[in-house]
Amino acid sequence: MKIELEGMVFKAFHGCLESERREGNTFEVDFSCEAPFALKATKSDRLEDTVDYSEIYDLIAAEMAVPSDLLEHVAGRIVRSIATHFAQIGDFTVRVSKACPPVNGECRWSRVTLKRTDLGI
Repeated sequence: MKIELEGMVFKAFHGCLESERREGNTFEVDFSCEAPFALKATKSDRLEDTVDYSEIYDLIAAEMAVPSDLLEHVAGRIVRSIATHFAQIGDFTVRVSKACPPVNGECRWSRVTLKRTDLGI
């Protein structure tokens, strides 16, 4: 079983440029995890037998509120936070996307995708 939260949108202040830190930008975060433990919820219909999506969202929102220079750093903080608070979740992936990054041309998104296993935790 896979559990996903897609398209979580935040106004945040990540970036290396002063203008990015001052004006902010639109960011999108996606979360995906393998959740064999949640199969029990397919029969029980009990929240205790799966993962509370709202708690994952709240952890992500808290990390998005802390300014960072790099998307890599933001993604790392999110992965560490989820891993710390949800021991039952094994392998999971977080993708952090920045709208219209400051590059010398047209670019819709810059993205960083990080797996829990990438950090060895």
